[in-house]
Amino acid sequence: DVTTQKQILTLIRDLQRDHGTAVLFATPHVWPHLTLTDEREHAITRAYERLRARSTLELRLGYELTPAPPLLREDPARYMLEGTEVVLAEVPFSGPASDLILLAEHIERSGLTPLVAHPERTEPVLDRPELARELAERWPLQLNASSLLGRHGREIEELAWELLDVASIVASDGHRLARPARLDEAYERVKERVGEETALPLFDGSALGLRPARPLPSRASAPDA
Repeated sequence: DVTTQKQILTLIRDLQRDHGTAVLFATPHVWPHLTLTDEREHAITRAYERLRARSTLELRLGYELTPAPPLLREDPARYMLEGTEVVLAEVPFSGPASDLILLAEHIERSGLTPLVAHPERTEPVLDRPELARELAERWPLQLNASSLLGRHGREIEELAWELLDVASIVASDGHRLARPARLDEAYERVKERVGEETALPLFDGSALGLRPARPLPSRASAPDA
């Protein structure tokens, strides 16, 4: 869709110019009911290449996996965040976390690192917050900037701040034009609370093995996922 592509490119320019983003990860979902067929992968790759060619910031491709048994028979390298050795896998929003643990172990056995996405927004962690700390003992955790900003409700906001000390990265989890991939406001709030030295590694891409494209004196030039 030409109109949508223009809107996305405008958003990307805005992210770089006004919100300090240097690297943006596009992470299409892979759900049990929306698998990455060859046809879908081809369509995603074509759309990504068109956007990357016109993007004013560094655009990279990856995927966000919802745990499902068929993924245990696949090579996780297919789903890596581009330019890293990391695979993004979310805690299921409902039900037990056992499928996530199996998937994370499968990713780990392949020689890659599972990044556990937005545990603070999920039923198993809200029911038992210690689960997130148990996961963090094994794998890096990613919190949503929108959670820290209270955009998913007070309970999730409070839990996100409680888990900040065991998180490895904060990501935008931007999904659509109405929910853009912005990190700067969350970065400023985290910096105010814990100081720049602690805040910066959560936003500057170093948890993914990246390096900031430029100094970040007042806002995060960070990877969004």
